[in-house]
Amino acid sequence: MARKATDCRDTPSVSGCSLYISGEEDEVLRAATAHAVDVHEHTDTPELREEIRASMKDPLPGT
Repeated sequence: MARKATDCRDTPSVSGCSLYISGEEDEVLRAATAHAVDVHEHTDTPELREEIRASMKDPLPGT
């Protein structure tokens, strides 16, 4: 499976979060969902997971 990444800086938030997560797609989805629920107070729903999956991109070189 290819590496993917997600970056909180791509989604404006009140907290100004700068977390960057990279890894295998399933790992990123799990970690980003847990982060969104724990830090940003989202609810873990299929829609949230799809939004996170859609926001994934190729990781920055060296990550």
